[in-house]
Amino acid sequence: MNRVKKNGVNKRLRTRHEQSRALRALVPLLALAIAGCTTLKRWAYEGFNRDEWQKPEEVIRALRIQPGQVFADLGSGSGYFTFRLARAVGPGGKVYAADVDEGMNQYITAQARERGLTNIDVILAKRDDPLLPPAGVHMIFSTNTYHFLENRTAYFANASKYLRPGGRVVIIDFSSRQWFDIFGAHYTPGDVIKSEMKKAGYTLQQEFEFLPRQHFLVFSKNPT
Repeated sequence: MNRVKKNGVNKRLRTRHEQSRALRALVPLLALAIAGCTTLKRWAYEGFNRDEWQKPEEVIRALRIQPGQVFADLGSGSGYFTFRLARAVGPGGKVYAADVDEGMNQYITAQARERGLTNIDVILAKRDDPLLPPAGVHMIFSTNTYHFLENRTAYFANASKYLRPGGRVVIIDFSSRQWFDIFGAHYTPGDVIKSEMKKAGYTLQQEFEFLPRQHFLVFSKNPT
């Protein structure tokens, strides 16, 4: 009888210990929730080991950026490429970080100030228009954003008005299904991107193949 009672007590203690351990595991998540969703959004934008598969320095080198150029980082998110582009164009250049997420825009503004990058301007874009300045840009750069756009052909046909003569549009997007596609498709087949951009009035200029998970396509605007 005592043994049965003792076993029951031990079982309850184990259950309470497991519950306590589970609650302790939730503490970091609760802390993030209390602090707001900015950290979680950054994690969603930047993913796991992004530097390994995104190869950001190789991407920057491939674009052959010139000091003083003006770029738009379309769907800038947490600024993963915004800050790198800003350093590449130098203090005489400019990078417009355009995103529909006001929280992430505020994060980029704060980070640019903290990092001493005075050549970044943040734009709260519309879902159908990046609202870039009339003076235009040398390059519209977009990474992992293309699949989010609803009417991509119309979007980029309209965005062409922001390109300076000889300007380029760079599209980097996932090439196959990702682990987080349980929340919806987060990739675009390469032939779909090329077809839609052709309809929008662009010609494929370059295609790089060193990114293991993504298409890396560079387009130029067709002369009118």
